[in-house]
Amino acid sequence: MTRRRVLFLCQANSARSLMGEALLRHLAGDAYAAFSAGSAPDRPHELTLAALEAQGIATQGLASQSLDDFAGEHFDAVIVLCDKARQACRDWRGSADERLYWDIRDPRLIDRPDAYAQALQEIRRRLDLWLASRRHDTRP
Repeated sequence: MTRRRVLFLCQANSARSLMGEALLRHLAGDAYAAFSAGSAPDRPHELTLAALEAQGIATQGLASQSLDDFAGEHFDAVIVLCDKARQACRDWRGSADERLYWDIRDPRLIDRPDAYAQALQEIRRRLDLWLASRRHDTRP
């Protein structure tokens, strides 16, 4: 069975998209190959890494990458987690069988101690539903 490739996108690739990448690896194991990128990449935010680690989700190997790093590549799904990345996606030179837009609030802009945990929880809820809908998918 071929691993399905999923790319998570947000503007900085420092919080939400890294959470999506790490969560998919955690939840789906070898069935999916998860990646993340940003339209204006920064470095992984320490509160992102702390929120993931608090949930027992591995963070090793997580690094911010540019959307341009994936130009010309094909993905089974691209999941965009903010409106700014959605705009940048229009010019992306890659392809996807499915594009999803989940506008998750940027925890960097929320002045609450649980902002990162809340963003992680919201992404997990959506990923759980998305994965459940694919369990009956018969594609090779």
